[in-house]
Amino acid sequence: MPTETAHAALFLFAHQDDEFGVFQRILDCRRRGLRVACAYLTDGQTATASAAQRNRESLDVLARLGVAPEDVSFAGGELGIGDARLPQHLGKAADWIGNWLDRYPLIDSLHVTAWEGGHHDHDALHALGVTLAAERGLLGRTRQFSLYQAKGLPGPLFRVLAPLPENGAAVAMAIPWRQRLQHLGACLSYPSQRNTWIGLFPFVLLHYLLRGVEQLQPVAPARLNERPHAGALYYEKRKFFTWEQMQQALSAWRSTPSLQ
Repeated sequence: MPTETAHAALFLFAHQDDEFGVFQRILDCRRRGLRVACAYLTDGQTATASAAQRNRESLDVLARLGVAPEDVSFAGGELGIGDARLPQHLGKAADWIGNWLDRYPLIDSLHVTAWEGGHHDHDALHALGVTLAAERGLLGRTRQFSLYQAKGLPGPLFRVLAPLPENGAAVAMAIPWRQRLQHLGACLSYPSQRNTWIGLFPFVLLHYLLRGVEQLQPVAPARLNERPHAGALYYEKRKFFTWEQMQQALSAWRSTPSLQ
């Protein structure tokens, strides 16, 4: 089947390693014969890791799941959007995503990071993905996936792979034991993010051992006007960003004409 007419499952990520939230979904889509295309909307560069290194790590992980390298786009690098800077670049990110969506005439499904107050880049990308999906009649085929959030937890604590009830009913897909072990191995394949994964991995391990599911939720544009959950958001606790700043960024973007 020519790729131009193949049904495609599309995945929007803010950062290189966000794919850990949908390892099984990507694998299942490939096994169904779908073309899987992934896009990263920040360049991933940090004080200790280059964008190129982080790109290679995600390419290696995605290749193990059957994703072709030509179907992986590093938009953040192309657009000059730095890690943790997506809310400041919503306009050009939206234009890029719109053009990217238009490349796939047969979209089976669209997946985007959840509206959960974990990382401000994740929430910003969710808002972009849901708004553009609504414009293109794709809401019914769009799903969100949780990475981490801190609803009701004290201090710097957070939950991993724990969908918020506020985002609607979660559909859980059981992950076979063999795949659980493979996915855990993939989580250890981001050496540039060692410090981050020291914090994440124990919780991901417990999730795979005790629950062994991957969960997706529907999306709703109305949620973009609501705090992801009551109380302080994780990115507020860490003093990375505030809910008021997110509202201001989204409002400014919506009031600015598209560059297209």
